[in-house]
Amino acid sequence: MSRSPPPDLWHRFAGLTPARIALGRAGSGLPTRALLDFDVARALARDAVHQAVDFAALAARWSAAGGGAPVQVASRAPDRVTYLQRPDLGRRLDPASAAVLGAVGGPWDLALVVADGLSAPAVERHALAVIHALLPALEGWRVAPLVLARQGRVALGDEIGAGLGAALVLVLVGERPGLTAPDSLGAYLTYGPRVGRQDAERNCVANIHGGGLTPAAAAGRLAWLIAAARTRGLTGVALRDESPSLPAAEGGVLP
Repeated sequence: MSRSPPPDLWHRFAGLTPARIALGRAGSGLPTRALLDFDVARALARDAVHQAVDFAALAARWSAAGGGAPVQVASRAPDRVTYLQRPDLGRRLDPASAAVLGAVGGPWDLALVVADGLSAPAVERHALAVIHALLPALEGWRVAPLVLARQGRVALGDEIGAGLGAALVLVLVGERPGLTAPDSLGAYLTYGPRVGRQDAERNCVANIHGGGLTPAAAAGRLAWLIAAARTRGLTGVALRDESPSLPAAEGGVLP
């Protein structure tokens, strides 16, 4: 008959993972410390969803780093409550934003989009770091001006990419918060963006945060995917990620 590891071994396991194990118990419930930690994690996740991204600060940071003035657009969701209740509105541009994109020009090899998604802290902490780590690999590429998309979901990048005349669009978006990582960022790559693209036609590099994938490691994977997407003319389930997971700066310039 198998036996459970002794309690001290469970605590050693707990130090190796953010998963909630070896919490102990108080009667039929959790100890007070574990219960309070859970409540804090849930509060951080809720705040991440409802908090608004400071796009003005993001634009200022991008410009100060030499990126120029980003293009700022918005979805058809007029506010955060509507955005959360009507996912469909977060997938389409409002008419004014569509006109803004039409004035940018093109065509472009790649469009970079930062959208708030479901975690403001993820966007504010990690999005620009990923882009800066990726840019050295994009030397020689026609990269559109950075687009900041308010109340945007992943599919909003399809309309943005099409409006810019981009061959590829990369959307960096806050992922739905978990109880161990309220600031996880996802990056979604789509070849031939247009309204109506399906999720199966995208590649995703997820779990970008302090306890997960670093911006440099994420940029390395994205650099490989971007180059492979242009070479093969596709993204999604037909494009398997075979990247060496090196930082983009180490991987050289994309062909």
